[in-house]
Amino acid sequence: LLVEKGYAVHGGSRRGKGPATEQLKNLGVEDEVVLHHLDLGAADSVARILDEVAPDEIYNLAGPSSVGLSFEQPGNTLDICAHGALRVLEFMRRRGSRARFFEASTSELFAGVVTTPQDECTPFEPRSPYGVAKLSSYWMTANYRMNYGLFAVAGIMFNHESPWRRVDFVTRKITLGFARIRNAQQDGILLGKLDAVRDWGFAADYAEGMWRILQHEQPETFVLASGQMHSVREFAQVTAAHFGWDLAWRGSGADEQGFDKRSGKVLVRVDPKLFRPSDGNVPRGNPSKAEATLGWQHQTSFGQIAAMMAEADALRVGAETASR
Repeated sequence: LLVEKGYAVHGGSRRGKGPATEQLKNLGVEDEVVLHHLDLGAADSVARILDEVAPDEIYNLAGPSSVGLSFEQPGNTLDICAHGALRVLEFMRRRGSRARFFEASTSELFAGVVTTPQDECTPFEPRSPYGVAKLSSYWMTANYRMNYGLFAVAGIMFNHESPWRRVDFVTRKITLGFARIRNAQQDGILLGKLDAVRDWGFAADYAEGMWRILQHEQPETFVLASGQMHSVREFAQVTAAHFGWDLAWRGSGADEQGFDKRSGKVLVRVDPKLFRPSDGNVPRGNPSKAEATLGWQHQTSFGQIAAMMAEADALRVGAETASR
């Protein structure tokens, strides 16, 4: 998005240029983005890169974003998600930076909230180490804005998916799994709670929202969401239909299975090991402020997102098969 808008774009990756370069290559902007080795866990790394680049806008999307993994690695999640943002903000304060800073916040701030939908005024109640870490970075961003006059804002973004989603997230697990089943590389998919629901949107729509938030004349918090709820079960059914299966269900709880009505083949099984320690309530965002103030719209439907991801994984698996 920023490349298309004519920005000189710099990116940071703690894993080095390998994975990040491959991602940029897939997106067609490999030659348009300058990559730096950046470790948000180290203040000297943050200072060195930001001094070198002297950015006008900073978009902080770094950190482990898996809620499930945060229960296994709470310390690392807190350090990168919370203290990483603090290290950037503190650099800006000490340097007197006039850059605009965007903190990518999350609907996990609302995981325990009963009232729905959630907007910019809804009280927070995180239920995971990830949610707690992101709540810390949210309030740190607000405090550096209020106490030091930085243009520092957080966008509370609900789940946003794309063909580039990591394979350890349930949406890619489903689309890649069905693509592999279709190519006889996998027998079935193991999923957790089928009735877990999320407010799913498309990452490109949210990227536009992030940019609009930083272009707004005043630093304000905005919720970016679709405002619609869909379950893991629905995502599996829509994706299965893309591959030509008519997914039906039998059994209950840990014994439930999803099977193709025509062939009888079992495609989905439930694995209780994939249940989260706490799944909280079901966040559903209210994006009306962003729509009215920024002119932002979530434009890509749930079905379009699933089909886009399924098609991308079908092409990936097909290419892998052909190269063998």
